[in-house]
Amino acid sequence: MGVHFPSMALKAKQIFKLHSLVTRNQLSSIPKGHFAVYVGQTEKKRFVVPVSYLNHPSFQELLSSAEEEFGFSHPMGGLTIPCKESTFINLTSRLTNY
Repeated sequence: MGVHFPSMALKAKQIFKLHSLVTRNQLSSIPKGHFAVYVGQTEKKRFVVPVSYLNHPSFQELLSSAEEEFGFSHPMGGLTIPCKESTFINLTSRLTNY
């Protein structure tokens, strides 16, 4: 008897669909081991951050707020984090020194 997670499969499909929306030009400007996020409350700015940030609890809190606000429908076509740019910079500068 297997356990099925249809909602997880649907979310995975949504993530892959969003990933395909990113143009090749944007992909080529992201170094291996990094990913792009769009940060801001009204005007969005693009940041490229290391994948290792995904393991940090503070960054995971930001991702949770993004999921609450946008779900898997991000208006910029990529991961959008709804916080002030200064807050994001402050957090990532602490993670760099972590």
